[in-house]
Amino acid sequence: MQVTETLNEGLKHEFKISVPASDLDAKAGAKLVDLKDKVRLNGFRPGKVPVAHLKKIYGRSVMAETIDQTISDTNRQLFEDRGFRLAGEPKITMPTEKDQVDELLSGKTDLTYTVAIEVVPPIQLADFKSFSVEKPVVDVSDADVDDAIKRIAEGSRPYSAKTEGAAEKDDRVTISFKGTINGEAFEGGTGEGIQVVIGAGQFIPGFEEQLIGIGTGETRTLKVSFPKNYLNDKLAGQPAEFETTATLIEVPGEATIDDEFAKTLGLESLDKLKEAARERLTAEFAGATRQKVKRALLDRLDESHKFEAPPSLVAEEFNLMWNSIKAEMDSTGKTFADENTTEDAAKEEYQKIADRRVRLGLVLSEIGEKMMVTRSSFSAAPSVLALYGRLPSAIRARQMPGREKEVWDYYRSNAQALAQLRAPIYEDKVVDFVLELANVTEKKVTKDELFKDEDGEKTAA
Repeated sequence: MQVTETLNEGLKHEFKISVPASDLDAKAGAKLVDLKDKVRLNGFRPGKVPVAHLKKIYGRSVMAETIDQTISDTNRQLFEDRGFRLAGEPKITMPTEKDQVDELLSGKTDLTYTVAIEVVPPIQLADFKSFSVEKPVVDVSDADVDDAIKRIAEGSRPYSAKTEGAAEKDDRVTISFKGTINGEAFEGGTGEGIQVVIGAGQFIPGFEEQLIGIGTGETRTLKVSFPKNYLNDKLAGQPAEFETTATLIEVPGEATIDDEFAKTLGLESLDKLKEAARERLTAEFAGATRQKVKRALLDRLDESHKFEAPPSLVAEEFNLMWNSIKAEMDSTGKTFADENTTEDAAKEEYQKIADRRVRLGLVLSEIGEKMMVTRSSFSAAPSVLALYGRLPSAIRARQMPGREKEVWDYYRSNAQALAQLRAPIYEDKVVDFVLELANVTEKKVTKDELFKDEDGEKTAA
């Protein structure tokens, strides 16, 4: 066998490989001998079929199998000897002319092919003990608990019929309506006994506001437009009119926050409600803290590991993001100008993001391998049972009594779905490993500071 490297540019390599016809013939002959005891042919006793006769019948198919196996074994040995970690599947180029293929399958010519690959560069991991990471911490205060319970109470407040006057903001109006587009009724455009809280934002923009001032028994024509990103493509962006009649107007009352209120929520007392609210807020704050710490650590890993990412992986990641962005813009009708940018500038920005994601992915993978050496208990491939808590909502919806096995079977038989669950668990284990080595210091912050995003905007608490 002869191996010649024909390309060595950065992470890209190409080799020309030649395997003598005599080697192929010897391997194919061994396969035919093995086949002798397995085939049954008319006119021959079991195990007595001459190899020469088998070669006439099965020679080409056995040689094709031999060639495939030889290429696979040769490539694997080549990559192992040179210490290559492939970034993707190797690209193999072989003769395609019919005469050349016939001679190759007949064992009359050497096997000559080229294999092009892209490799993952060697990654020198940083000293994680030198990392300093700040951990923002917020204590749940009594005021936070009280505010949370007040929000719950507002959503459960009682309503009573309005004895006089028209509907106002925060009133609940029971309506019946018939919708039309260009004078034609459309599917889903009618409703009877529908309750609308004015100002709650439950209906399409502009609908609720036009109910202000309506009286019981009054009929109005409300003119609105469906959002451009409306789920129903046939209605998205369409102007519509709704002939609407108010059948009942109710005013909101105040919910009394006491033991009885707690019992309506399935809890024993107000104290138990406060405990539950505190636990939920504690978990919510901890989740936000975790995200902040993880983002800071990933930034630190990014800064400390600068290397060329395999172009094919970056291109694949970029295409996934870009296709998603374009699809979203098409559905919403937005343009790059709406985002104060241009398509070229956006592409450049997402190219950088794709490069970062690929590099971080490779770094996390490298750390994970070190972890498996350091910790015998670490598993890079958690079991299906360990992943149960990560099941997406689409699968959880299928969880009905007696159908649990269906969920397990789905993940056991769907490698891609299982990999999607494993990835975040693997990443979290790696992050925890690095954090154990890094110097993590806690910093007390306010709730508003904790829930500010990277651009300084406050996110939902």
